[in-house]
Amino acid sequence: MTNLQFDNAFIRDLPGDPDHGHGPRQVAGAVYSRIDPTPVSAPRVVAWSTEMAAMLGLSDADIASPFFAQVFGGNGVLEGMQPWASNYGGHQFGTWAGQLGDGRAISLGEVLTRQGKRWELQLKGAGSTPYSRGADGRAVLRSSIREFLCSEAMHHLGVPTTRALSLLVTGETVERDMFYDGHPQHEPGAIVCRVAPSFIRFGHFELPASRGDLALLRKLVDFTIRRDFPHLAGSDENRYAEWFAEICARTASMIAHWMRVGFVHGVMNTDNMSVLGLTIDYGPYGWVDDFDPTWTPNTTDAVGRRYRFGQQPNVAWWNLSRLAAAIAPL
Repeated sequence: MTNLQFDNAFIRDLPGDPDHGHGPRQVAGAVYSRIDPTPVSAPRVVAWSTEMAAMLGLSDADIASPFFAQVFGGNGVLEGMQPWASNYGGHQFGTWAGQLGDGRAISLGEVLTRQGKRWELQLKGAGSTPYSRGADGRAVLRSSIREFLCSEAMHHLGVPTTRALSLLVTGETVERDMFYDGHPQHEPGAIVCRVAPSFIRFGHFELPASRGDLALLRKLVDFTIRRDFPHLAGSDENRYAEWFAEICARTASMIAHWMRVGFVHGVMNTDNMSVLGLTIDYGPYGWVDDFDPTWTPNTTDAVGRRYRFGQQPNVAWWNLSRLAAAIAPL
């Protein structure tokens, strides 16, 4: 496991928050905050993707080692890891929500494999960040199992998606109101390590645009193209247009795959939309059991049904238009 090679371009090339505290705050002029995961009492691996591990150069023996559980349970870092939480905004259910950010996700670093692939390792449920808005930053086992299984299943269904490396239980409990009925219960805590070439979202660009910080917006766009879309060339304006057109095409392809397999994301806010056209943030997702364009798995969307199955292509278009508005000043 010590053979993992890190090249944390996101940290190296973009401005960060000078405050390293966990407390909730507005973060201006920066796209991330350096923050370490909050340790847990008894991390234990309960599932892992052998395929994803092999892509990172990890063996089953690596994952079975106590050291792996400590690192991917948030109790320590490997040499080269520089944990951070990302700063972004977003439109939620059609309304601008301002700063959101990684409230319970902490990226450990970007791994460069021998095959030249870049993979960002991110722990979901690893504790509070400046973007937790007073919440605990933790995750429960039931939702973590759903994310672990679905991201790997979607990949093997041929749907563009983030991946999952591991699922750990923390040895601690987390209080959650599962049915939102005023009866919270303590549930087993868990942490998923999810993996993607990039976790940059539409909301990353919306936030600096909303604040009039065009210098930061341009720096972030240039970085994203350079790192994640290196095949794009030309002058700034033409390159930006080609970049946006590719995001549109990737998003359209992703949505077509969702519709093909009957997948309903459930919460297509702009902060849950990847610029790489990857399915990201598995929350209240589901699959239609029969052809019902009005069905949604999201109980909080049961009245408006904004994110119902048949509406997903239109919502994707609307979200892309919000991204277009954000980058238009460039």
